[in-house]
Amino acid sequence: MTVTDRTLSPSRRNALTDDLRWRGLLQDSTDPDELRALLDGPGTAFYVGFDPTAPSLHVGHLMQVTTARRLQLAGHRPLLLVGGATGQIGDPKESAERTLNPPEVVASWVRRIRDQLAPFVSYTGDHAASLVNNLEWTGEMSVVEFLRDVGKHFPVNRMLAREVVRARLESGISFTEFSYQLLQANDFFELHRRHGCQLQFGGSDQWGNITAGVDYVRRRGLGPVQAFTTPLVTRSDGSKFGKTEGGAIWLDPEMTSPYAFYQFWINVDDRDVGRYLRYFSFRGRAELEELEKETVERPASRAAQRALAEELTTLVHGEREMAQVVAASQALFGRGSLDDLSPATLRAALTEAGLVRLEGLPEVAALFKESGLVPSMKEARRVIAEGGAYVNNTRVVAADAVVSSADLLHGRYLVLRRGKRSFAGVEVGS
Repeated sequence: MTVTDRTLSPSRRNALTDDLRWRGLLQDSTDPDELRALLDGPGTAFYVGFDPTAPSLHVGHLMQVTTARRLQLAGHRPLLLVGGATGQIGDPKESAERTLNPPEVVASWVRRIRDQLAPFVSYTGDHAASLVNNLEWTGEMSVVEFLRDVGKHFPVNRMLAREVVRARLESGISFTEFSYQLLQANDFFELHRRHGCQLQFGGSDQWGNITAGVDYVRRRGLGPVQAFTTPLVTRSDGSKFGKTEGGAIWLDPEMTSPYAFYQFWINVDDRDVGRYLRYFSFRGRAELEELEKETVERPASRAAQRALAEELTTLVHGEREMAQVVAASQALFGRGSLDDLSPATLRAALTEAGLVRLEGLPEVAALFKESGLVPSMKEARRVIAEGGAYVNNTRVVAADAVVSSADLLHGRYLVLRRGKRSFAGVEVGS
């Protein structure tokens, strides 16, 4: 994927700090003047880390991925760190000790996440990105080296003052999780030493770890280095961002289909969509302000949600999948051909709507009842008699009509629709 700049033209690159502030992307930072000089300067190496605690990144990681992309577009060089070492330890949680995953599982997740990160930045040119793994320098370090060269620079009283550590002191925290901060701080030192890294950023929940790294680089006689955090992404109604009834929204298409990914953004609340556009979109300020204005004046158009969904689905899954998703959205409501949809896209769309599996093909009225579109056979016959029932976008005229195997899309699917807006899917198996 080619990285294109829709946000900062060369003449505006010195305005990176102002753009980040306008978008609400700067929450905490080290020295503001030094950070501005670095961000608005000619270009520097920066890093952001991702621990492999699952086989895929999720939409919560998009804040860091898109911010890294934004910095590269402004002339900075990304170091995307996947924590093959820190992923085996786990950053402490406030609630309980993390379950440690086997090293071979973490290693497989590292490979998957490295591949997943690859399309978001450019790996060629003057500001070419690099993918790095902290197991490279941590794995070869002995316990004695770790305690002598790293541990002696960390006052325990300051480590105990970290909020998440204080929260765990009563219930108990292992030395393993307590030491996580040292490992992450050492990453900053090693990246500074090996790659000239001058800047780290991460989510605001990482501020304690990040500042420990800034201080550690200084204590080792290097630096100065700078850091900032982005805000945690939240929803206005208080529910957790990136979660649905089906669970997390993953970036891996096998775990969350492109169609479901698109629908997640289409269904964003009007109160949140303007903020999410500023966080994630690469459109310019004037265009985003116009979309925010349209949300207020014409909320039914959902123009901002469509813009957000289309841009992020294209960014994560590519233009081809985006085209299939839009085609599916139109075809399911009778505004396009169902035959043009791939089996994977059709199944994903029907799964989101509600997909039932049947062993045979009953009469149409029974299909509507079994799919849940109507509560009873009586209601199914009424809907059909009034002309409001469709199978594969063709109006049904007889309640006792039977669908043949020739009507099955891709040999196994039917799309049932009641009226203009309610639809469901049927998968027919032998």
